[in-house]
Amino acid sequence: MENRRPNSSRYRKREYRETVDDDGSNAATMGGVLETAKADRAVWLMKCPLVVAKSWQAHAASSDSQPVAKVVVSLDPLQADEPPQFRMEMADSETENLPKSYSLNMTKDFVPMSIFSEPNTGGMVAVEGKVDHKFDLKPHNENIEEYGRLCRERTNKSMIRTRQIQVIDDNRGMHMRPMPGMLGLISSNSKEKRKPQPVKQTEVKRTRRDRGELEDIMFKLFERQPNWALKQLVQETDQPAQFLKEILNELCVYNKRGSNQGTYELKPEYKKSAVPEPGAE
Repeated sequence: MENRRPNSSRYRKREYRETVDDDGSNAATMGGVLETAKADRAVWLMKCPLVVAKSWQAHAASSDSQPVAKVVVSLDPLQADEPPQFRMEMADSETENLPKSYSLNMTKDFVPMSIFSEPNTGGMVAVEGKVDHKFDLKPHNENIEEYGRLCRERTNKSMIRTRQIQVIDDNRGMHMRPMPGMLGLISSNSKEKRKPQPVKQTEVKRTRRDRGELEDIMFKLFERQPNWALKQLVQETDQPAQFLKEILNELCVYNKRGSNQGTYELKPEYKKSAVPEPGAE
């Protein structure tokens, strides 16, 4: 039998052939890869807790081939309409605190599924059967406290973070971020040279002159030039800026705009008195 699909990126041409085994059963293969001798066998699909699955995987990896559990089916002959009750009893396990008794809750509505298997070493893929019943495995009521203790222990172990110590080849720690207060301990051999921090200039303490003496000095400065900036006057008089501002507010006008913006000039009444009279020595 040959089945072909359109040649596109989603489909590839596949060839199926049907063979007959020695026991008379049919075996359909796909290119000699798929084995379907057990395709009609009824199997159970079960969803189980992770701790149970790990226990069974460890048992399967060992050489011991003893059963891992047994299923107990309970039927009431007087109540034929009642569904059967399924219970699983675990065999002896090496896992500590693993509950021994579980309830199997059957699910009636599920999507039709088949089970496939493939050897770990590669080889023929086989259909092991189709899912006939689907179950959810849950701890039995009599083991619920024991299972809860197991879950809490597993959660506590997952929350523990083990610290690791790693040896760094670069003993100078060039790629490490220094802790606060250790900036001065950085090796001078480091390739990454930091820019020198600008040195803050210390403020010079200036002694105030007598007010009348300072006013005379100011008048002489304004005779030299009509406009002065505050910084220039501080350098010329060697007086504190705040004290100098008090004198300037009384004697001068501050230019906020124009060509002389940012400078002081004498008030008109002081300009006349500051200009020397003709013929005066």
